[in-house]
Amino acid sequence: MQDTLLTLDTPAAVIDLDRMQRNIARMQQRMDAQGVRLRPHVKTSKSVPVAAAQRAAGASGITVSTLKEAEQFFAAGTTDILYAVSMAPHRLPQALHLRRRGCDLKLIVDSVAAAQAIAAFGREQGEAFEVWIEIDTDGHRSGVGADDTPLLLAIGRTLHDGGMRLGGVLTHAGSSYELDTPEALQALAERERAGCVQAAEALRAAGLPCPVVSVGSTPTALAASRLDGVTEVRAGVYVFFDLVMRNIGVCTAEDVALSVLATVIGHQADKGWAIVDAGWMAMSRDRGTARQKQDFGYGQVCDLQGRVMPGFVLTGANQEHGILARADGTAEADIATRFPLGTRLRILPNHACATGAQFPAYQALAADGSVQTWERLHGW
Repeated sequence: MQDTLLTLDTPAAVIDLDRMQRNIARMQQRMDAQGVRLRPHVKTSKSVPVAAAQRAAGASGITVSTLKEAEQFFAAGTTDILYAVSMAPHRLPQALHLRRRGCDLKLIVDSVAAAQAIAAFGREQGEAFEVWIEIDTDGHRSGVGADDTPLLLAIGRTLHDGGMRLGGVLTHAGSSYELDTPEALQALAERERAGCVQAAEALRAAGLPCPVVSVGSTPTALAASRLDGVTEVRAGVYVFFDLVMRNIGVCTAEDVALSVLATVIGHQADKGWAIVDAGWMAMSRDRGTARQKQDFGYGQVCDLQGRVMPGFVLTGANQEHGILARADGTAEADIATRFPLGTRLRILPNHACATGAQFPAYQALAADGSVQTWERLHGW
């Protein structure tokens, strides 16, 4: 028998396929209009069918955050893979194994020491690894400062002279998650673009190759007014979106394609609470919206059709219990009448990547109400 939202056990991670396809088309059309290729970051979904939908829309290659992801997606037929985490030397044998099997795996570094380790291992194994240099354009995480030309060139020469393929530069403006106006996002997108292009030009001026200039985060990808000098964009969470992205201003709640199907299992009527079977083990502990202009607690409550129920959120969560209540702290007068025992609801997540990671599989919901199980990758 074909499952529906009424027959699935709860909690369950549900992908609204119509919303997902609209999100995919929106990003792909924007990148096509900018004349750059889109290399989606599959760490958001970690799902082969989701990545296949992105590829069918025009995406080229993928970005991964673990070598296990690289292994799984390569086994599923994807060969052009960027491992976008600084390379630890102990992982080089695993990377070599992938490349020797035909995977066009790219590595990244942001230090001379890491470049030396890759070059030494590559020479020892007779393998010319393709390596990109990570550039820090917003002080958010890792990378070589865009203005630190001496370090940039030292890394580039270590790789190039060591027999490795210097494939390009990449950056990620992660501080975009802290913004919430179009003007601020557009300014950061330009800073991201300009810094990465500057680094590429410095390498080329020194006689070093730099064919790829890769930038990206979902907010800056959607905000960039121009991408001159950029060859590709990496973005991930756009495929599902979430409440953090809603607060940033790059989507609406109605665009969020991932939700958690939950069931009302009890009430605390005097407090105005309904208790659902989706606690933090289902929603994750991510409270990213607590630092933004609207706090959605552990998630925005929607009806079974995915329509937002204004004012109701998961205000609290234990391991397997979620507390559904009014966001403003007032007690709903007759919570048990509003949300009777057994009521099924869908909860939009703060952070799609973190919520997806709580589940071994997604339930892919089609327009006709039918549901298919899509496996999700786990581990490192």
